[in-house]
Amino acid sequence: MTSRSAKTPAKYVALLRGINVGGKNMLPMKELVGLFSAAGCGEVVTYIQSGNIVFCAEDKVVKQLDRVIAKQVEDRFGLKVPVVLRTASELDAVVRGNPFLKAGAGEEMLHVLFLADRPSADLVAGLDPARSAPDEYVVVGRDIYAKLVTGAAKTKLTNAYFDSKLKTVSTMRNWRTVLKLAEMSS
Repeated sequence: MTSRSAKTPAKYVALLRGINVGGKNMLPMKELVGLFSAAGCGEVVTYIQSGNIVFCAEDKVVKQLDRVIAKQVEDRFGLKVPVVLRTASELDAVVRGNPFLKAGAGEEMLHVLFLADRPSADLVAGLDPARSAPDEYVVVGRDIYAKLVTGAAKTKLTNAYFDSKLKTVSTMRNWRTVLKLAEMSS
């Protein structure tokens, strides 16, 4: 882990849920870049058209950024879109810690659900491990690793399921996107 001076902003990744998916919640990435820039972020870049933003920002900016961006998106575009943030080092840890990859699972089946908050152990214990067999998941802190044998479109391991059971907000990315975002933020 590298240390940074007080003058060097940290790198972050913002993950917006449900942007430009299946022709719904259309939001131009250029507009999204503008929102992040106006909020005090620098070096703002997007990856694909589905709400993945890599940026630099001071800690004081990031403190309220998820709420600021969500409110701006709702005010300007009429969309209620959850925003989940991760530091570059947190994303790197996600990449290094995938238990399914370590067990030899094919990357095409791997996904990560990023949670806005860390769920309590009792909420995690209340999840149904057989909900969508043969699909599997592992909760690690604020992240859920998923091996979706049936595919993301057919699994019952959805954002709605985890949000309701864990009392937080989640957004899912496939493994290829997770790797690219980690590369962009390093």
